[in-house]
Amino acid sequence: MFTGRSKIIKPEGKDVDEFESRVAQELFNLEMGTSPLKAQLSDLYITAAKAIDVEGGAAKAIVIFVPYKLLTKYQSIQKELVQELEKKFSGHHVVIIAQRTMMKKSYARNRKFNGPRPRSRTLKSVQEAILADLVYPTEIVGKRTRFSVDGSQVIKVHLNPKDQADVELKL
Repeated sequence: MFTGRSKIIKPEGKDVDEFESRVAQELFNLEMGTSPLKAQLSDLYITAAKAIDVEGGAAKAIVIFVPYKLLTKYQSIQKELVQELEKKFSGHHVVIIAQRTMMKKSYARNRKFNGPRPRSRTLKSVQEAILADLVYPTEIVGKRTRFSVDGSQVIKVHLNPKDQADVELKL
C-alpha cells in the first residue's frame, strides 16, 4: 500500500516526525484523489513541515519547506494547493517556503571550488528571499527599516496594492 512517506525526503540521519508525516500524507491524498492538482503533484515532495503559533494566538500556521529547485513548480500551483491544504487543516494558514542554505562570513571553500561566498548564501539575502516566499502571490514593492535608539529594528514591508487584500489575512 502506498503512503505519504514518498512525499517527504529528509537528509540522511534525520527522522520524520508525526506532524511532517501527516502533512506528507495529505499531499499524497491530494495526488491520489480527484483533485485538479493530481498531475502537478506527481513529482513534487517536501523536505520538512512545522506548525507555528502566530503571535496573536488566534491561529496557527503550517510552514512547508520545499527544495529550492522545486520552488517554481510549487509556486505555479501554490494558490490551489494552499486552499486544499487549508481545508484539510482547518484553522491553520499554510505557507510554502524554499529550503535555502546560509553560509558564514568565514566560509572557506575546498580545493575543488575556490572564490568568495555567493551573495545568494548571505544571511540578509536568505532572509529577504524567505520574506518574498511568505508573501508569494503578491510582490514586495517597498521596504522601510526603522532603527530605534535601543538598537532594535522594525521593518515595514509594502505589498503590491492589487493583491494586498489576499495576503494580509495571513500576515
